[in-house]
Amino acid sequence: MRIDTRWVLALGIVAMGPTRAFAQADEIQVYDGGLAGKGVFNLTLHNNYTPKGVAIQGFPGAVVADKSWNGVPEWALGVTNWFEAGLYLPLYSRDKDMGFGLDGAKLRTLFAVPNADDRRFLYGVNFEFSYNAKRWDTKRITSEIRPIVGWHLDPFDIIVNPIFDTSYDGLKNLEFVPATRLAYNFGAGWATALEEYSDFGPIRGFVATREQAHQLYAVVDHSGKALDIEAGIGFGLTDASDKLTLKLIVARDLWGGKK
Repeated sequence: MRIDTRWVLALGIVAMGPTRAFAQADEIQVYDGGLAGKGVFNLTLHNNYTPKGVAIQGFPGAVVADKSWNGVPEWALGVTNWFEAGLYLPLYSRDKDMGFGLDGAKLRTLFAVPNADDRRFLYGVNFEFSYNAKRWDTKRITSEIRPIVGWHLDPFDIIVNPIFDTSYDGLKNLEFVPATRLAYNFGAGWATALEEYSDFGPIRGFVATREQAHQLYAVVDHSGKALDIEAGIGFGLTDASDKLTLKLIVARDLWGGKK
């Protein structure tokens, strides 16, 4: 009988460290219910780099987080004042072992209360439908359900995204991966924020705290006439988290909006 040495190595690594390995993140962002205006076509570039991350594969052949660069262009169209359609294409990554590769694509449908940016209380929900490359996920088809709840309490913003991920393998296997944001708006178009991203595991029973992923980000945002820019640095709070991650998000309306 032949023994696949990749599986032996993977099992050995898991036995010596945390028992869970988490999916990579192409998009590190808290949704605040903001929509592109009706007829506005927008491009957002997501990029993040992990100088010090989890150094083991989540599964044989997976992208390794440590020293990896991940990102995706996000194309979005404002369809109505309460609905925005989006396409993430292509998802890409480069890790220190396998080099550059394509990781799949995602469709997005975002529904939110109109003019969320101007409301004291906002709400919405986002759905994402992913087709994954073998190096990115063990499942070809996955989805995200992202409720959005928030408050604009001038000059502070509080935004909560209680996210659930699914591989279409039953409700009990939904993964609870919430994101939260507390922001302070200190000038025209400027804000600073703390963001927290977590993975508690399946809702049928959260994993032990040491096996959960928790990252805290310090973020600065600027909304300008031509570009919106968000930059942040994230610190892992548990052994199962990437220890240091840098993120940069740049957005621009291509037509129908600000230039």
